[in-house]
Amino acid sequence: MTQHEFRITGMDCADCAKTIETGVRQLDGVSACALNYFGGTLRVEGSTAREVVVQRVRHLGYDVQEDKTAGAKVPGGIAARLPKSGVLGFLRFLLESRNTSLALVGALMIAPGILFNELLPMLGVQSPVFSGMALIALALAGYPIARSAWRSLIISRQISVNVLMTIAAIGAVFIGAYVEAGLVMVLFAIGEALEGFTVARARDSISRLMDVAPHEATVLRACMDCKEHLGVDGYAGGPCPVCGTHEARVPVQDIRIGETVLVKPGERIAVDGRVASGASAVNQAPITGESSPVDKIAGAEVFAGSINGEGALAIVSTNLPEDSTISRIIHMVEEAQNRKAPAERFVDQFSKYYTPAVVVVAFLVAAAPPLFFQAPFLGEQGWLYRALELLVVACPCALVISTPVALISAISTAARNGVLIRGGAYLEALSRINLVALDKTGTLTEGRPELIKVKAVDCENPNGACGRCDALLALASAVERRSEHPVARAITNAADARGLGSVFALADAVTSVVGKGVTGTVLGRKVVIGSHTYFDADIAHSQESCAEVSAAARDGNTPVLISEDGLYRGYAIVADAVRGSSKDAVAELRALGVSTLMLTGDTAATGARVAALVGVDRVHADLLPQDKLNIIRAELSNPKTRIAMVGDGINDAPALAAASVGIAMGGGTAQAMETADVTLMGDDLGRLPFSIRLARSAMRTIYANIAFAIAIKLAFFALVLLGFGTLWMAVFADVGASIIVTLNGMRLLRYRSAT
Repeated sequence: MTQHEFRITGMDCADCAKTIETGVRQLDGVSACALNYFGGTLRVEGSTAREVVVQRVRHLGYDVQEDKTAGAKVPGGIAARLPKSGVLGFLRFLLESRNTSLALVGALMIAPGILFNELLPMLGVQSPVFSGMALIALALAGYPIARSAWRSLIISRQISVNVLMTIAAIGAVFIGAYVEAGLVMVLFAIGEALEGFTVARARDSISRLMDVAPHEATVLRACMDCKEHLGVDGYAGGPCPVCGTHEARVPVQDIRIGETVLVKPGERIAVDGRVASGASAVNQAPITGESSPVDKIAGAEVFAGSINGEGALAIVSTNLPEDSTISRIIHMVEEAQNRKAPAERFVDQFSKYYTPAVVVVAFLVAAAPPLFFQAPFLGEQGWLYRALELLVVACPCALVISTPVALISAISTAARNGVLIRGGAYLEALSRINLVALDKTGTLTEGRPELIKVKAVDCENPNGACGRCDALLALASAVERRSEHPVARAITNAADARGLGSVFALADAVTSVVGKGVTGTVLGRKVVIGSHTYFDADIAHSQESCAEVSAAARDGNTPVLISEDGLYRGYAIVADAVRGSSKDAVAELRALGVSTLMLTGDTAATGARVAALVGVDRVHADLLPQDKLNIIRAELSNPKTRIAMVGDGINDAPALAAASVGIAMGGGTAQAMETADVTLMGDDLGRLPFSIRLARSAMRTIYANIAFAIAIKLAFFALVLLGFGTLWMAVFADVGASIIVTLNGMRLLRYRSAT
C-alpha cells in the first residue's frame, strides 16, 4: 500500500473539496482519502496509481499542481498590473481564471436586464434583447457550474451545491424568468469566486505565519578543486590547502550537518544548530513565542527562523533543514488540519444528508400546494419559483465552512505563539479542560537545580560575602567537575558565576559512592561531599549545622555536607528553582475556573514547598510513573472532569496519553512534539492559560458561525415560503453568509490574549 499527496487547484468552496474527496474515494484500490480544503492537499492511500487519481480529479473539473514547490502562476495582461488585495485584488483573482473571467463577462451582459427588469421596472423599458443577453450570460457563467454538477452526479454520485444551482437556473428558464436565471448563475459564480478569494487570503495569512525560515544562508566551505593551486605541493584536487575556507551563499536545503553557518546582526537564522562563536540576543518568538530575546553564547542552541540580534554568530548545523524545528512545526500544523474536531465531523455528517434532503423538500414545496390546495404552480410567486428559491437558499456552503476556518486559524495562531496543537479535536478538548495536572520537575520548576546557600564551618559573614564560604565552594567545585550529577552541576555553575571555577585544579581519584556522595583528592587532601545520612554515620559535624541541614531538607531542598581529610568543613544547599512563569500561570488558570493538581516523584516536603510557592490546589508526592497514571484515571472517573496533564513529554508519557489532553513542556524537542497532543515550545507554562483561552475563543467562534449559518437559512426559508423572496436575494444570502463566517473565523488569526 502506498500513499500519494497532491496539491489541488481550482476549488472555490468547501463543497468542491467534498466532491473531489468522494470522487477519488470511489476509485478502485483507494483505501483512504482526505482532502484539506484550506491547505489544498489531497492525501490518498491504497494501490491506485498516481496518474489515475490525477485523471479523476481533472475529470471532476479541477486540477493538480504537479510541482508542489512551484509558486502560483503569474498572471498576464491586465491582471498582472493589479494589486493582490482589496477590490482590485478580487478583480485580479477573477481575471486569473478562465471560468471566472467568463462570469465577469456574463455580469456585463446581464446588466441591462437587471437595471430595467429588476431595479427600475417602473420605467417600462422592455426588450427581448435583454432576455437574449441574459441567456448568453447564463451560458457563459453557468457552463462550468453545470458541467461540474453533471460530473458530481455521474462520477461522485453526489448532490453538490452546483447541482442545486443548476436545477434552480434551469427551472427559472422553464418558467420564463430569463434574467433571473442568468442573474442566479452570474451571482453564484462571482460569489463562489469571492469565497475562494477570501479563503485564499486566509490561506496566505496562515502560510505567512509559518514562512519564517530564510531560503539562503552564508556557509563556511573549503575551496574545492582549486584550479589556481592545482599541482602546488602535490595538490591534485579536493579541499585546497592554500585557500582554506571561504564564505559561500548557498540554498538552505544544501546545508549539511556539521557545517558552519555565519549569521549577521539582524539576519534570520537558517538552521537549527549550536553557537560555535560569538554572542548575541536572539529573538525566538517565531518558534517558541517568547516575547523577549534570549542571550546566546558559545554552546547555546538556536532554532531556524529565529532572528539574530546585534552580534554576529557562527553556528554549527545540528539538523538537516527538512528536520529543523520550524520544518517539524510546519509539517505538524499541516497534519493538524486533517485531524477534525467533533464539531467539524458533526457538520460534515449533517451536510452529507442535508443537501439531498433539501432537494426532496424543494420537490414537495413545488408539488404539494398545487396538487392539494390548488395553489399556483407557475408564475412569479408560484410554488415552483419558491421551490427554486429554496434550493438556492439551502446551499450548505456557510455551514460546511463555519468550523474548519476557525479551527485552522486558531491552530496557526497558537503555533505563532509557541504552542503546537496537533489537531482540531485537541483544540476542542482543550476548551473543555477544568483540571490541570502538573508535573513538578521541569514543568513548575526549571528542572535544573541551583545552589541557594553555601556555609563554611568558620563562616565570617552569614548574611553577606564571605571569603571562607567562597573557598569552600571552590573546593567542592574542584571535585564536582568530575561528576555529572545535577547537584554537581549546580555547585560548579555557582562557582563559575562567582569566578571561583579555577581556584583549585581538578580533583584526582574522584569516586562516586552510590547513595552517599562523591570523593576526590585536591592538593593531596581527601575531600568528601555527601549526604547528611552519610555524614551522620561517618563524619562528625556540629549540632548547629545538623539542625540547619535538617531544616533545609524539610523545606524540600537538597543539602550536601563537605569534609577535608576527615574534618567537617561546611555544607551547601541546592534547590530546583521554580519557573518565573509558574505562579502567574497557576493564578491565571484559577481565574479561568481551572483547578490544579501537582504530581511529583519527589518527597512530600519538596512537593509542599513548591506547591506553596506557586499556589497549586492539591499535591501528590512520592509517585512513580504508574502512580501518576492511576491518579489521572481516578480523576477521569468523574464524568464531569476534563483533565490536562502537563509534563516533559517523555517520562510522563503514560499519564500524558491517559489525560483528556496531554501537554508537553517541549523546549522545541522532537520527542515532546511527537508525544503530546499539545506542546508548549518555549518551556513557558504561561502559554497554557493562553492556549485554553484561545481554544475557548475558537469554540465560541465556531458555535456562533454555526448558529448564524442556520439562522440565516431559517430566516430565508420563511421569506421564501411566504412569497417575499427572489432568486437573486437567495444567492446573496447564501454567498454572504459564507463570506461572513469565513471572515469571522479568520479573526482568530489576530487573536491577542487578555492577561
